[in-house]
Amino acid sequence: MTAADVARSLGLSRATVGFVLNDTPGQTIPEATRERVLAEAKRLGYRANSAAQALASGRSRIILLVLPDWPLEYSMRSHLDEASLVLDQAGYSLVTMTPHPGGQARPLWETLRPDVVLGMMPFDAQRIEEIRATGVQHVIPPTPAGENGTAGDLGFADGPRLQVEHLVERGRTRLAFARSDDPRIADLVSQRRALAAKTLADRTGDGLLAEAAVSPSNAGATVAEWIAAGVDGVIAYNDEIAALVLGAALRAGIQVPEDLAIIGHDDTPVAQLVVPSLSSVRIDSAGLGRYLAALALSAATGAAPPAAGPETDAQLVIRETT
Repeated sequence: MTAADVARSLGLSRATVGFVLNDTPGQTIPEATRERVLAEAKRLGYRANSAAQALASGRSRIILLVLPDWPLEYSMRSHLDEASLVLDQAGYSLVTMTPHPGGQARPLWETLRPDVVLGMMPFDAQRIEEIRATGVQHVIPPTPAGENGTAGDLGFADGPRLQVEHLVERGRTRLAFARSDDPRIADLVSQRRALAAKTLADRTGDGLLAEAAVSPSNAGATVAEWIAAGVDGVIAYNDEIAALVLGAALRAGIQVPEDLAIIGHDDTPVAQLVVPSLSSVRIDSAGLGRYLAALALSAATGAAPPAAGPETDAQLVIRETT
């Protein structure tokens, strides 16, 4: 069933029906006519040819979000869910892709021809050139990291500072940093560790007493070594790592937080499920998703960009482990 069939059934011109079905801007079609066209199209089972519409309009109504090669943790899922919902309500589809080192798959910006390619992290100059060469008009961020003020993060990297300051305020200064051993997030882990170390040095003049990549296989031995070395507080990369440290401490008979204070990051559901519950740092991941969706829509539709950045201020959540 085509638009011509709808026009023939109603005795209207093909152009009029096309304007209504394509929601063409700038046309003065009476509302009664518009309603007749839409009702008849529904009765006849008309379905728009999305490929033809994209070719005619130059828009696919697809937003491609390029993700870093990170594990899909709770905060990332929350961010993607919210971005997808906002875009869907505006009539756009969110598609994600994750480039992998050495990957051979054809980039989706070549096959989908999205209206906007949005990066969770800034692209390098070569990648931006590759994307624009396929005809994509809108790339966000539009410049490589460090150019024109473009930063390498979205402003929510303050969590480690809050972790350290909270432990110091609790009288804990002999601190250890518990890392993840996942190589995909090595850079992010390194950034959080560096900020934690800098904050501790600024506040106390001391460095980290210990650090280690904590996993289920070594958590017990690692915590035992830290206690023997005099560690009295642990800054964990995220809540999952903090939970590993907590479990190892409790199995060893170490009192938390009396003997060892522990603070996580991301405020995931696990922080409230473990006993004692984990102190953590909360980031509004859903707010970040809404903000990125608004950025993409402003580029795709020509609307004004969001008036303010995402509400990504880190917030301390104090529970039982500190």
